Amino acid sequence: MNLTQAVHSTVESFRRDVPDYVASGVVDMSTGMLLAADTVDDHPEEILDVLAAATVDLLQGRTVVQVEDMWRERRGAAAAGDRHYFQEVLVQSDNLVHLFMRSPANQDLVGVVVCRRPVNVGMLFTMARQGMHELG
Repeated sequence: MNLTQAVHSTVESFRRDVPDYVASGVVDMSTGMLLAADTVDDHPEEILDVLAAATVDLLQGRTVVQVEDMWRERRGAAAAGDRHYFQEVLVQSDNLVHLFMRSPANQDLVGVVVCRRPVNVGMLFTMARQGMHELG
């Protein structure tokens, strides 16, 4: 399966399997581009593009990279290479839950899943992680 197929399969898996699903997408962290997106409502393209940029800032912003480097130094870990310290981030807003997850096989690919606030967070993580296996 090529990357395009894997990305679309991941987004389809999120929609099909994640409880209280609202939206999802896959962001290429090396370019900041949204590779695929799916929502239960229509959202303007410019909003989705800004969300892709926000994903990059959240997981690879300047201060986040500083924190990663400090932890590596304190723990005596080897140079970062292509592996980041922060792999998953959960953000809760007033009405929604946003889960950001790096692909275990390709650290430059991040899956984003948005659910309604009443979601069972354990099920969200379980089903979203299963969907991420589509990316390799």
